[in-house]
Amino acid sequence: MVLDARSLENCLVNILILSDGRMGHLNQSIAFAKHLNAHYEIIPVNFRYKICKLLSYAFDKCKIYTPKLFHIKSLPETPFDLIVSAGSSTYYATKTVSKKLGIKSVAMMLPQSYRYDFDLIFAQSHDTPPKQDNIIELPANFSYVEPKGLFTPQKKAIGLIIGGNNSLFVMDKERLKTQLDFIFQTFQSYEIAITTSPRTSKEIEELIACYPFSYSVIFSQNRINPIADFLARCEVVFITIDSTSMISEAISYGTSSVEILPLSDIKKNKFFTMAQNLEKEGYLHLFNGTLAHYNRKIDFKQYAKKVKL
Repeated sequence: MVLDARSLENCLVNILILSDGRMGHLNQSIAFAKHLNAHYEIIPVNFRYKICKLLSYAFDKCKIYTPKLFHIKSLPETPFDLIVSAGSSTYYATKTVSKKLGIKSVAMMLPQSYRYDFDLIFAQSHDTPPKQDNIIELPANFSYVEPKGLFTPQKKAIGLIIGGNNSLFVMDKERLKTQLDFIFQTFQSYEIAITTSPRTSKEIEELIACYPFSYSVIFSQNRINPIADFLARCEVVFITIDSTSMISEAISYGTSSVEILPLSDIKKNKFFTMAQNLEKEGYLHLFNGTLAHYNRKIDFKQYAKKVKL
């Protein structure tokens, strides 16, 4: 499963990362590179027109690869060992550049609608990937967590990581209020910290302002990310279920117990599937009014070390 004979561990590796501009995608590629202690360069890529994405599915099926479908700036002169990407807007370009440069290709998520013939694919379990030699199944998204010293509690602490609406969820203000009331009632002697995300609505920000948090980051007002520090310093971290990236970070670093806050009663989507699978393995608990203290952690470095060049 693996790319070839030479292990990437303990050797200098140069990785070219293609980015579609979405941080949740880019961060998975960067995490992979960092777990390998690799040098990496990031290049943005996008389709020239909307129709080009549809054409790319057909071209890939026919094994036709042309840079005429996408925009990409001149490639660096660095000799690369791998090209890595995540996101449907990057996969066709990844294959095209891989063939042009004669280097191996790695997809950080299951490249649905494209042929699964990358040299290596990391695929999340909730996407039910097929069993193939070039596919490594993961319980969550590749993550690399580095505390930044943004949050330094003086006593025991609890962290809350609040997302927002997405294509599958609309955050229920009253449900969240009930959850916040429980947290403040249960952890009265703790410092309680919170951070929001770019998707957090004004309505939810106004709700958060009603509570006496010891530490608060409202992302629309202060664009910093203390999540890694929460994971390093909090006894329990509560996370809304709307982000697979935030959940993946929480179950890969620190010793915090992880509680996932449901946003609705809908349970037939990839977010619930992922959370339920992780709950069965003891990585997290789907909050239901009680606490479970699940804090098992995934070592993504061990997955990265499986790759051979």
